[in-house]
Amino acid sequence: MAKHGKKYLEAAKQVDREKFYEPQEALELVKSLSKAKFDETVEAAFRLGVDTKKADQQVRGAVVLPHGTGKTKRVLVFAKGEKAKEAEAAGADFVGDEDLINKVSQGWLDFDVVVATPDMMGQVGRLGRILGPKGLMPNPKTGTVTFEVEKAVKEIKAGKIEYRADKAGNVHAAIGKVSFPVEKLAENLQALAEALIKAKPAAAKGTYMKSVTVSSTMGPGVRVNPQHFTR
Repeated sequence: MAKHGKKYLEAAKQVDREKFYEPQEALELVKSLSKAKFDETVEAAFRLGVDTKKADQQVRGAVVLPHGTGKTKRVLVFAKGEKAKEAEAAGADFVGDEDLINKVSQGWLDFDVVVATPDMMGQVGRLGRILGPKGLMPNPKTGTVTFEVEKAVKEIKAGKIEYRADKAGNVHAAIGKVSFPVEKLAENLQALAEALIKAKPAAAKGTYMKSVTVSSTMGPGVRVNPQHFTR
C-alpha cells in the first residue's frame, strides 16, 4: 500500500469520504487542499459501466475543453506539400514526412500529440511499436488522422484532449490547473462529462457513469455526484 506524506494525510482529513459533492463544491475543495509549491494539475477520473474487453464497448475520443488544460502541447504533423505548409501556418511545432519518420524511429519523442494526413499513414504505421505504447499513434477516432490539419492543430493548441477507457472502464484526464478559477474548471469538467455521455456505446447496459472523482496532482480525491451530469 502506498504511503502518503503528512500534507496529504492532513488534506485527506478534510474530505468527507461518504459524501458526493456537487462539481463546483468539489473543485473548490480540491483547490483549497492544494499545498504543493507548483501549480498542480487538476485531474478527473470517471468510472464507466463498460466492458472494454468487448469491441462494441470501447470508449475513445477527443474533446476541446473550453478553457484548455493550462499546458500548451507540442504538436508533430506528418504531412507533405500544401498540407505541410498548412500545418506550419496553423502553429504545429514539427512538420515533415520521411525525414521526421526516420527521426522518430531512432527514438526521438520530444512532442505531445501526433497528427497525420491519411496519405501518410502507410509510412507512419511503421512507428506503431514506438508511438502505440505511449498513446501517440494518430487515430481517426480522435481526429488526428485527417486532411483538415489546420483545424486539428488549432484545436489541440486550444485545449483539445483525448480520452480512452482503460481495461477497468476508467477514464482519466487533466481538466486544468489549480490556479484556474473554479468556474473554468467546472466548465471543463462538464465538457468532458458531456463528451463521455455522447460516446456511450449502445451495447453498454446498466449504470453508465458509475463514479466521478476530482483531485490535484498531490492531493486526495474528492467524489463528485455523477447524477449531476445525467440529469
